[in-house]
Parts: sequence; C-alpha cells; structure tokens
Amino acid sequence: MNNTSKPSTGRMPAQQWSTRFAFILAAAGAAVGLGNIWKFPYIAGENGGGAFVLVYLACIALLGLPLLMAEVLIGRRGQQNPVNSMAVLAQEAGASPLWKNVGRLGVLTGFLLLSFYVVVAGWALAYIPLTASGVFTQLQPAEIGQRFDAHLHNPWVLIGWGTLVLVLTLGIVGRGVRSGLEKAANLLMPLLFLFLLILVGYAASSGHFAKAAAFMFNPDFSKLTASGILLALGHAFFTLSIGGGAMMVYGSYLPKSVSIVRTSILIAILDTAAALLAGMAIFPIVFAHGLEPAGGPGLIFVTLPIAFGQMPFGTLFGTLFFIMLSVAALTSAFSLIEPAIAWLTEKRGMSRLKACLLGGGGIWLLSLGTVFSFNIGAEWTLAGKTFFATLDYLTSGWMLPLGALCMALFTAWVMKPEHTAEELGGRRGLWQLWLPLMRYLVPVVIVVIFLQAVGVIAL
Repeated sequence: MNNTSKPSTGRMPAQQWSTRFAFILAAAGAAVGLGNIWKFPYIAGENGGGAFVLVYLACIALLGLPLLMAEVLIGRRGQQNPVNSMAVLAQEAGASPLWKNVGRLGVLTGFLLLSFYVVVAGWALAYIPLTASGVFTQLQPAEIGQRFDAHLHNPWVLIGWGTLVLVLTLGIVGRGVRSGLEKAANLLMPLLFLFLLILVGYAASSGHFAKAAAFMFNPDFSKLTASGILLALGHAFFTLSIGGGAMMVYGSYLPKSVSIVRTSILIAILDTAAALLAGMAIFPIVFAHGLEPAGGPGLIFVTLPIAFGQMPFGTLFGTLFFIMLSVAALTSAFSLIEPAIAWLTEKRGMSRLKACLLGGGGIWLLSLGTVFSFNIGAEWTLAGKTFFATLDYLTSGWMLPLGALCMALFTAWVMKPEHTAEELGGRRGLWQLWLPLMRYLVPVVIVVIFLQAVGVIAL
C-alpha cells in the first residue's frame, strides 16, 4: 500500500449513502436529538441566555466542527465499522494495533448510551397521546408536575414506552443503510424542521417573541460564569454526537467523491439551527405564561405542558411539540446502535437481523436498570449514584471525552498529514486551520472538560 492510497474493503454500493444529501440528513439526525430540543433551552436559560449562546456558537466552530471532521474522516478512509477502521488506519500509519481499542470504546459507548436513551425517549413518545387527549387543559400546574412524577414511578409504563422506542429503532436499522437509515432520515429530518418552524411561527404570535429573542441573542456576560463556559464547551462537543462511534460509522458509508469539509459544515449548521429554533419555539411560550426559563430538565415535561394547558390551541401545538421531540430522539437512537450493528455484521459475520436482535436484546436488558432507577431501584446506588446516574456519568463524563480525545490525537499526530489532507480536500484551505486546532487547542479543551466533569476541576 502506498502512502496516498486508501484502504480498500470492497464495500458494496448498497452499504453507502446514495447521495451527499442523504448523508447530511442522516448525520444531522444523529446530531439533532434530545440534547438540542430538551437540554439546550434549559441550560441556556440557567446560564443567562445570550452570552451562553454566543460562547456555544464559538465552541461549535472551534471545537465541535474539527472533531466532527476527524470522526467522519476516520470512518470514510477506513470504510468499515469503528473497530476495523481504526485497526486498518493504524496499520496504514505504521502505528500500534492497540488504536483499534478506540473503535471498541466508541461501539461500547453508543451501546451504553442507547440503553438509557430509549427510556428518556420513551417519555417524549408517551407525552404524544397524553397531550393529544387534552389532559393538560384540565390540570392545575402542581398536578402536571405530579403527573410526570407518577409517570417516572411506574416501572411498567417506562418499560412499555422504552421498548416501543427500541422496537422502532431496530425496525429501521435492521433494514440496512439505504432502505432503513437513509429512507428514515429523508422522511424524518424534513418533518422535524417543519414542526420546528411551525412551532416557532406559533410562538411568534404569542406576543413575547421579541423578549425571547433578546433573551437568546443579547449577551449579558455578567451572568456567564466559568462553569457556564465549560458547560457551553461540553454541550458543543456532545451535541454533534462526537466520540460515540456514530459519525465514524456513518462516515464509513460516505462515497469517496463527497467533500467531508462541506458536509461537516452543513451538519454543524443544521444541528445548531435546530438548537436555536428550539429555543425560539420554547422561550416565547415560557415568557408568555410567566414561567421560569431556567426550569432545568423539567422545562420540557412539566413547564411546557403547563403552558400548553393554558394557551389557545395548546393541545394541538403541544402534541406537535412532542411528536417533534420523539422524531429527534429516534434519529439519534438509530446512530447510537449502528456502530454495534456494523461491528456484529462485519466482524462477526452475522446477518443484520440477527445483529439487531442480539444488540437490541442487550440494550433492553440494560435499560431495565435505568427504568428502576426512578422507582423500585432508586435506593440501589453506587457511590451515591443510581444505575441511570452512574451510566450517564460514565458515558458523558469519561467515555465520550476519552473517545474524542483519542480521535483528535490519532488524526492529528498518528495519521500521516498527506492522508488527512487527502480526505479533507488538500493541504490548502481549511486543512491548514484544522490541523493545528486538532493538534493543540482541541485536546487541551477536551482535557479541561474531562477534568471538570469528573470533579478534578471545581468551578
């Protein structure tokens, strides 16, 4: 193998995205999830709004985008599942075969993440018929909060909705790249943005749109703390679905003729647009009803249902909101399990159906630990953390940053510059900015986020 040739795996065309646009939609679906619509609005609310948003946007450009390019680059050049891609590229670079463990880490991270993600996504799915029934128009604000608590305290309800999310996910992923992942992305992502725009338009009619825009985009740096800056850094990193192998395996299905740079920029733009639109859909409603924008995780499942219960056409637009939230959750769920499915089919020789059944069964069993963390197993703790909190801490605090750090070091220091330049369109242009960012700034920032997340740095 010469220094400029790519590893060849003979991957069939049916295992590639049919168009550049299909990849953009699928990868944007992986990135646009509960983090954009559920988490971003409330952490922006807790950290002063505009100043947090400004720092977040800078972090997307300087941290998130280079990392996204790196992960897609590894997948596209390796043309295999994350484990095999890392092994092939390490061999190409003359590096240690132990680098394939970075791929294993990504597969495991996505698997563990999905085990609790399906439970949380089940909350969104459960709220579709609940909102459509008009129940929130009949309840007092305190009763709406009690309704959510009752939902969490019923293990059978959580198991049922989480199982439905998993079955829907496996039903799509099991159909393959073009018939499953691509068709779902082509349908669901335009639907997601359509619902977002409808909700933003409705929010604009509430009379508090200008106040929400000022809150989101007028920076007040007096309200931004050092911990808020780190939170913006961390969220920029996590919202693009980096470090869990998803973008690596999606990149492995990317034809060689497609520009990684241009597609990565478009994915980052779509992901950021979804977060900002979600804020502009939520905050006018929150302000119009005198509710608290810094509502924490309960902003979506308690605060907003209070507003939906009070506003004109609240049942209709509340139902649309939870459909949108469920769509975002599903498109991310597809990407979380795909690295494991790709590994089982390519490395273990399983059929896609068998791989889905085996992987899905393991995820379902693990999801029970998260379910019980909210009810009968709430007192089963490890170092004071429930099973759910432990998994969240392990994946978000340790595994995702470690995976991203290793990918940054591998692409910037281990892979040959001519190979990364070839994948990113040549030694001129963005590659000249990308390489020093990946070699110096990105690893330092990831280490700082990591140390803060595990409690070594307290701010």
